[in-house]
Amino acid sequence: MKKKVVVMLLATMVGAVALTACGKKNDETQTSDATPAPVVTETSVSETEESLVEESDDQAAADHVADLIDAIYVQERTDKTDDQCKEAKEAWDALTDAQKELVEGEYADPDYFGRDTGDASKDDPRNQDDIGENEILVVSFGTSFNDSRVADIKGIEDAIAKANPDWSVRRAFTAQIIINHVQARDGEAIDNVEQALDRAVANGVKNLVVQPTHLMHGAEYDELVGVLDNYTDKFESVVVAEPLLGEVGSDATKINDDKKAVAEIVTAEAVKIAGYDDLDAAADDGVAFVFMGHGTSHTAKVSYSQMQTQMNELGYDNVFIGTVEGEPEETECSNVIDAVAAAGYKKVVIRPLMVVAGDHANNDMAGDEEDSWKSMFTASGNFDSVDCQINGLGGIEDIEAIYVQHTADAINK
Repeated sequence: MKKKVVVMLLATMVGAVALTACGKKNDETQTSDATPAPVVTETSVSETEESLVEESDDQAAADHVADLIDAIYVQERTDKTDDQCKEAKEAWDALTDAQKELVEGEYADPDYFGRDTGDASKDDPRNQDDIGENEILVVSFGTSFNDSRVADIKGIEDAIAKANPDWSVRRAFTAQIIINHVQARDGEAIDNVEQALDRAVANGVKNLVVQPTHLMHGAEYDELVGVLDNYTDKFESVVVAEPLLGEVGSDATKINDDKKAVAEIVTAEAVKIAGYDDLDAAADDGVAFVFMGHGTSHTAKVSYSQMQTQMNELGYDNVFIGTVEGEPEETECSNVIDAVAAAGYKKVVIRPLMVVAGDHANNDMAGDEEDSWKSMFTASGNFDSVDCQINGLGGIEDIEAIYVQHTADAINK
């Protein structure tokens, strides 16, 4: 189709030249000082045609890669997934640098393969066999940001493994889209939940403890429990440990020890990285801390309101909770901006209230696009400075200790 366009363009050029020449011949009133018609030589037509064909071929090659990326940007794994991941990467590697910049699809862009997110070789997919009778399966949503996967997810897994030397610790991600991304780009194969459970069954595991790294009892947690229901008769015992924030609670005023601990830990970490001795010193300097969660339409969204309640009860007047999705409503970005401005703070530090510092932290929070939180806080004109800390919760040692305790509680059951 694109070659037809090239031919039509050439035909139009040639036709225009012919009309110009014809007009000059038949116009009896044309003066001798009239601007001569451009001369299109055989050589210039050939060069133009060659250039257009090359541009067409470049775009076609880029479009092909975009289609291959879109094909693996899916949440369902099939028997073709492994081959599709390999094909997409090989096609990308075959592109020139100029062609790579042209990759654009429904989900595809040059960053899919081209963005440097760290060294994947530092990670451990924990997909080994030889599990033994006792397994702790650590289940995460996942991230394609290698550095964050190592620091946050692997950090939690390593802490759990160290605390439980008699148990084999394995990994599963719930996001197949992320699994495919990591596999295609880095050659690292991470099990989804079904694969991990099938591996446990094949290895003769008797006692299975599942530790979600999810923040709360939300949609991801419910889906995980739903999958486990199909495997309960495959093991002698199956126990699901609590997520980070523990039980949800009935309303915004119902908080628990887990939420209190997380509130204290993440605030202390943010204050330290910002360079202050304590939260009061930051407040005296006009600094507010905004912790950005994901947000959800699930009933568990009350957990974010509970975290704000907890901050208030701790006397953290310069700490605010927001969410990318704006659910609950008071956590929507513009509402948080208004709340911080109304409280009189002129400096803002934004940090993810998420286990990993992945796409949301790097793009939705700290990105350069006009709809990022950093950009929107800056554009409001209410603040003298807006800074971001791109750090996940999973990389904080005291947060890892909460997961370790939740796993121990589950084992003791």
